[in-house]
Amino acid sequence: MNAALTRAAPLAAVFLVTSGLLAAAPSRSADTVTVDSGSFRCIRQLTPVRHFYVDNLLGQIDATVAAANAKAGAVYPVGSVVQLVPTEAMVKREKNFNPATGDWEFFDLDVSAIGTRVLTRGFAEVNNRFGKNCFACHVPAREPWDFICETGHGCDPIPIDHAMTGALQRSDPRCGEAALHPGDRWALWKLRAIVLIAWARSFF
Repeated sequence: MNAALTRAAPLAAVFLVTSGLLAAAPSRSADTVTVDSGSFRCIRQLTPVRHFYVDNLLGQIDATVAAANAKAGAVYPVGSVVQLVPTEAMVKREKNFNPATGDWEFFDLDVSAIGTRVLTRGFAEVNNRFGKNCFACHVPAREPWDFICETGHGCDPIPIDHAMTGALQRSDPRCGEAALHPGDRWALWKLRAIVLIAWARSFF
């Protein structure tokens, strides 16, 4: 008797699903992006595009690079990762995940030799190390650049230059030994001073 019931159970489940009496388990879309601390790695292992790096968590790196190199601007594909420095990232989430930010999610990261830790993540509520709101900074580049800030994209200038961002990229602790260029130590010293001043001003 019990064996008969066991054999009948799968048939009953099929009947209930097809008749609409039991909801089927939701299927996972091929465009679903899972983002956690393991999604972020040594920045120099990503694909360089001018002064920043890109990746794609769904393996569509060619499409991401094409969008980054589109001269008239383009919408980045789902799964795209854009990073200027190791401690900040933008990830393109699923379509309509957050239309206000163009489906970009912003991340503030802590990086060390043992890996990455996500400090904060979100949409219009994430700030960078200078106390500036990530989304607000990127809004001027909404069209046609899909919120990606570069020279000429309308974004307000940031308080660090390419020498500083390059030094940060080359000293990412997740990459192993730093690959510093001449002048990088001075650039990093100036950057630390800027961050310290911004931190001090936050108290006044």
